[in-house]
Amino acid sequence: MLKIGEFSKLSRVSIRMLRRYNEVGLLLPAETDPITGYRYYSEDQLPAAGRITALRDMGFGLAAIEQLLATWKEPVALEAILDAKQAQLQEEAALAQRRLRALETLRQRLRKEDNAMDYTVNLKTLPQRQAACLRMTIPNYDQEGTLWQILMRETAHLDLQPDDPCYCSVTFHDGEFKERDVDLEAQKTVRGQYPDTEHVQFKLLPPVTFASTVYQGPYEKIGEANAAVAAWVRDNGYTYDGPAFNIYHISPHETKDPEQFVTEVCYPVKKADT
Repeated sequence: MLKIGEFSKLSRVSIRMLRRYNEVGLLLPAETDPITGYRYYSEDQLPAAGRITALRDMGFGLAAIEQLLATWKEPVALEAILDAKQAQLQEEAALAQRRLRALETLRQRLRKEDNAMDYTVNLKTLPQRQAACLRMTIPNYDQEGTLWQILMRETAHLDLQPDDPCYCSVTFHDGEFKERDVDLEAQKTVRGQYPDTEHVQFKLLPPVTFASTVYQGPYEKIGEANAAVAAWVRDNGYTYDGPAFNIYHISPHETKDPEQFVTEVCYPVKKADT
């Protein structure tokens, strides 16, 4: 048997934490002296202590660790818990990466006196065009890629012929910025006629006149581009005339480097009444 201090050294778990594990019933001493109250641990408990430490390092709380240890010999239940934790950690990592990019974007902005001057806004018109369209409500804007995955999967067997030029865009149908349950429509311009699939419709889109600007870099920069377009609309006597959309000239489909993304932010407009 091992005294608590000896077990602490061997397990690399502090005495304070061993006492905490005892309090919550996670790792009980093998024996407790009824007279002195001294706790003794068995060498056989070292693997359990190691599992607890590993699970804590993965971010599991004590209650979750207790559940995991209870299902340690049930592979299906254990795998489900680990899968859920992996998804959580991936989401947290993605959030941290977005925050780091936002931080770097702010650093770059602080190095310039007026970053909006870097954007050239143009008035354009897209003619009538045929497009594969998929409109869905998804949890948030960061999951926009889900639309493209479904669109590509459902049309893979149709051998779509891209238009020339081919525009891949997403229209934002909500009249406001929303934190959840966002209404988006992915559109890819194509040549020819094709049957609709479960989620994809082939539409003849009407012409649209819009003010737009192109920027390179991560999507966190879109606020600056929007500000440049808004200033142009105000200064040139136009008003907004329909839902905004983004055209993706270089997207995550072509590169994994956010600094190489090329995005055109587009706002349908018309001349203001005079």
